[in-house]
Amino acid sequence: MNKYTLVAVVVFFIFSCAKEKKNMIITGNVTGLKKGKLYLQKIKDTLIVNVDSIVLDGSNFTLADNLESPEIYFLSLSGTDKILQFFGEEGKINIETDINTFNYKAEITGSSNQDLLNVFNENMRKFNNLKLDLIKEKFDAVKDKESEIQIIAIEKKINNITKRELRYTLNFAFNNVNSEISPYLTLSELYKLDTYYLDTIANSLSEKVKASKYGKKLIAYIAKVKG
Repeated sequence: MNKYTLVAVVVFFIFSCAKEKKNMIITGNVTGLKKGKLYLQKIKDTLIVNVDSIVLDGSNFTLADNLESPEIYFLSLSGTDKILQFFGEEGKINIETDINTFNYKAEITGSSNQDLLNVFNENMRKFNNLKLDLIKEKFDAVKDKESEIQIIAIEKKINNITKRELRYTLNFAFNNVNSEISPYLTLSELYKLDTYYLDTIANSLSEKVKASKYGKKLIAYIAKVKG
């Protein structure tokens, strides 16, 4: 073994040990990717920051980070607009995706919060598709100069779906107070609601979730709104 090979082995060993000390390990595969650089990112003080990266000569990758509680992370491919969002948490998470469908058809396993987020997103897509169909129907009605009564009826249907979306999100947050997904969705989707609802959700959170990143943020947000 020459000295260059030895150095490479030592560097690889040190790098591998450093990753193993992290409490979240991300492994995965980007089918179709031959070369590139992947970044593991998260939001810190309103900015997206890099927490790990890997230069790939192939499609398999391993990334890692230390986190105090579950939170949203991003997997981004350098030099492109491909960004995959997922809920990171302690343990081993695997991400299987494709270079062409990088950010919207990934299979993510190992994160219970991500499993819940998948369910939520799927149902929200159904609501969104219903609204898109009605918006098209309204557009056609206006174009064909249909009666105002028909147009108002379509608008009422759209408003009803929006209300259903809100009720669904509220119930989802209430039904998952033992998971960090609850304060996360409250902060991202329900923050405009009356503080009565926000307080009710915050007070229902388990002690573990209250002490999490999003639990603390929700409690601080409510205090700020109340003044």
